[in-house]
This record gives sequence, C-alpha cells and structure tokens, in this order.
Amino acid sequence: MIRIAALISGGGSNLQAILDSCSSGAIRGQVVFVGTDNPAAAGLQRASERAIPTAVVDYGRLIRQYREDPSRFPVPADADLEDLMARQRLIPVDAPIERRRSFAATRAKAEAALITAMAPYPFDLLVLAGFMRTLTPYFIDRVSPSSAAPCIMNIHPALLPAFPGTDGYGDTFRYGCKVGGCTVHFIDYGEDTGPIIGQRAFAISSGDSLDTIRENGLREEWRLYPECIQLFAENRLRVRTTAAGRRVVDILPSPE
Repeated sequence: MIRIAALISGGGSNLQAILDSCSSGAIRGQVVFVGTDNPAAAGLQRASERAIPTAVVDYGRLIRQYREDPSRFPVPADADLEDLMARQRLIPVDAPIERRRSFAATRAKAEAALITAMAPYPFDLLVLAGFMRTLTPYFIDRVSPSSAAPCIMNIHPALLPAFPGTDGYGDTFRYGCKVGGCTVHFIDYGEDTGPIIGQRAFAISSGDSLDTIRENGLREEWRLYPECIQLFAENRLRVRTTAAGRRVVDILPSPE
C-alpha cells in the first residue's frame, strides 16, 4: 500500500478516478493529502467527502502581493533566487530579469507553503491531477530529490512530446490531428519534458469537435493514470539515461 498525495486546480476528475481505483483495489494505495492552488477548486469537495486532509496555497494572491511591492515580498530563507532563475527551464533565460525574478520569488514562496502543508502527511508518490502550475527546482529538489527514483507524476492531455503546455487537446484539435491521446510522465525542470511512463491514444474523425476530443481524452486519462500509479506501487518503473542523454522509463515485468 503506497501513500499518495495529489495536487489539483479544478474539478478533480482524475483525482476521482484515483480515489475510485484505490477503493476498488486497482491501485494498492491510499490518498493521504490533497492540495490546490485554487481556493475555489471543486475537487476539494471530493477529498472532504473521503475525510482526506486538504490545503490551499493561493498562488494568485501571492502573485498580486509581489506585484504590489516586490521589496516587501519575503521569500523562504532557503530559497536562492539566483540559482533558481538559472536552473529553471520555464521562463527563457533571455526574458527580462524582473519577469524571471517575479516568477522565481512567487513560485518559491508558494511551493514552500505547499511543502509545509504536506509535511504532516508523509507520502510515497505525488500525483499532479489537473494541477495548472508548473513546479520549479525549489519544489522538485525537496520532494523528489533522486533523478533515478522520481516520485512526482503528471498527466498531460496530449501525446507528448507533441503539444506540451496547458491546452494539449486544443492544440491537437487546431493542428488537425487524426489521433489524440494523453500521457503520464515523471516531471523534471521543464514543461512536460519528463520521462514518459505511459500513453493512451484515440482516433479523431472529421466530425469531432474540441469538446468531443476532450471527452474522449478524459476517458482515456481516467484509465491511464491509475494504471501508471499501480505500476509505481508494484515497484515496476525504472528510469535510465540513454547513450543519447535521454531519460526513459522501463516497465519491469510483473512478478506474478
């Protein structure tokens, strides 16, 4: 039985799929904590119905505080903003320094608050279930310090490496793809660039709308994410680096 923490931003349909899979035994695990960046996240209700501890770190409020007066915005004592700006891969290195500093300061403060909120609830795996905030090295290094044994998963609404970013199904639709899908991957410092664990695909017909694609994609997400989490619970995921420098995930055979 693994302990699972989850981060959400919205309705939490993937969280519900994980909760249901834990209840049915499809995942040998238990969700022990749910956090969000959005005080209005409807998915919090799904957690409260199961008496799962929750916490809200309002990223938007912190960003507004920084913009009001950067000089009065305290950052965590253990946050090296210069190092964070140098190592993060989300804001271009040639972007204006104030944009990079704003991102580093607000993310570090928000992520420190998340880490503090999660601390009373030890977990083996953190799943991003519709969490609409990218995580920086500040958070990743503290929660998942081993690149050989990562423990933060994300689900993305596209067949990576195609269409990273926040609107995978929309990008799939606008590009005119004949196949859509979803991807579960471990996270790294980039945006949807971590090693891929699993994917599911579906056909797109000429009459499909964006809403149809999203509906089909969500159904695949609800199947794929629990399957990948169970592989983690069975200790069957191994991350290795290829000769070309790519990090890939091998799935070990079932011992049964």
